[in-house]
Amino acid sequence: MTPDAPGPKGRPDDVPKGRPHDVPEDRPGAVPPGAPDETTGGPADGATPARRRGWRTAAGVAAAALLLAGGVVTWFALALRPVDPGDAAARTFDVPPGTPASAVATSLEAAGLVRDATAFAAWMRLRGLDTRVGAGLYDLAPAMDGPTVAARLAAGGRPRTVTWVVPEGWRLRDVAASLAELGVASEAAALARLRRPGDLAPAAAPDGATLEGYLFPATYELRADAALDAALERAVREMEARLARGLAVAAELQGLSVHALLTLASLVQAEAAHEGEMAIIAGVFRNRLDRGMRLQSDPTVAYGLDKDLPELSAVDGDLERDHAWNTYTRAGLPVGPIGNPGEAALRAVLAPDRTRADGAPWLYFLHGSDDGEPVFRPNATYAAHVRDVERYLR
Repeated sequence: MTPDAPGPKGRPDDVPKGRPHDVPEDRPGAVPPGAPDETTGGPADGATPARRRGWRTAAGVAAAALLLAGGVVTWFALALRPVDPGDAAARTFDVPPGTPASAVATSLEAAGLVRDATAFAAWMRLRGLDTRVGAGLYDLAPAMDGPTVAARLAAGGRPRTVTWVVPEGWRLRDVAASLAELGVASEAAALARLRRPGDLAPAAAPDGATLEGYLFPATYELRADAALDAALERAVREMEARLARGLAVAAELQGLSVHALLTLASLVQAEAAHEGEMAIIAGVFRNRLDRGMRLQSDPTVAYGLDKDLPELSAVDGDLERDHAWNTYTRAGLPVGPIGNPGEAALRAVLAPDRTRADGAPWLYFLHGSDDGEPVFRPNATYAAHVRDVERYLR
């Protein structure tokens, strides 16, 4: 072929090899394949179907997410509403130690304090409150909404127990007042139950007896929401347990019923200034009973008149006012205990100190003072007793 010969047939010599000859690259208005269409904002006609589908899928996911989020918010709003907006009466809700938040939520729903345990537990987790619920007693009401209940639980509850102290010698009226102070029951309700114990009465108590003398003096841990009967039963059963450890058998061997033992021990408890005096005082009373002498115990008279001992007045004739507990007007033991004796008084009755060193039986005692110092004087004769009355009382 010569240099001036034309190129191959059908191929223009002025078109560069490998470039489309119908769309110049730098022609104004040219749109590369797949570029966005300025009028629609979407892919240009040259975009692939896969890219169009991806855009539509992303938009659908976003819309679904918005719908789902709205549904969750609505669910929470409904599920966390108060169970009963009109019921503001507080209920005591107990959370035992170690209870997980999920179990607390289930119990709250069962108690009618939240609408939905699942929603409530989820709310607690979202707010970071599920690890802050502690053991205790909570005052919650159906009128509270879920967030309010959650906040109360996170703030902590009241202690689950209260300490109930029953000192030696307390009367029923003292016991009732202490239970009222703890919020277990009103003083009137407690006193009524103590005086009419019904099924709480121990087997040793005579028919119609109160619980006077049958409550063991001790310190008891009670549930903060303890019922009256549950509290009283603790003290009654403790006295029964103490008696069962040999005291009741020892009393029977000495010819004393349990009721007589408790009655006599309550007198010893009321008369003694401390445990060191109890054995002699018990000896005086038992010697007098054996001889048919009247006990002449001032605390019995005060009890029957519902007075404290310092209020007793011989001048006003209190010692002559006859009643079932007056050991001046009546021989033998009073009709029942005049307080709740402790174990030391019970043991003193069963192991009394009956005689002085020469064998003479103790029959009298007094409490007086010598230059301001307290004095306890037991005596075996009336003459010696009268001498000590003049010396230490008058």
